[in-house]
Amino acid sequence: MQINSAKDLKVYKAAYELAMRVFELSKTLPLEERFALTNQIRRSSRSVCLNLREAWAKRRCEAHFVNKLTDCDGENSETDSSLDFAKDCKYIAADQHAKLAALCEEIGRMLGSMIKNPGSFLSH
Repeated sequence: MQINSAKDLKVYKAAYELAMRVFELSKTLPLEERFALTNQIRRSSRSVCLNLREAWAKRRCEAHFVNKLTDCDGENSETDSSLDFAKDCKYIAADQHAKLAALCEEIGRMLGSMIKNPGSFLSH
């Protein structure tokens, strides 16, 4: 498959799906979490996609590309931690947490692979 945009990447599609699922979940969080957990989990989950788009735009330089991918990985880890808080505070069920955490893990694996092997994604 020809990749013309970051939107064509499997990791982008998975990260977008996660961000949308997190958005829906965040609507159910308690009002007192609006300025803490709700905003944080929405921001970090969306940031993975946003940083992927920025990484894609910086493919001419391997160091810049990998740097933005590393930012993506950090934001994905932050989302995963926020999901842990949501579960442990009893805001989401364990099965819902498990599904979302598994998606975070999958995204992390894909990002890790891209970070270790950026060559095929670079534009020359």
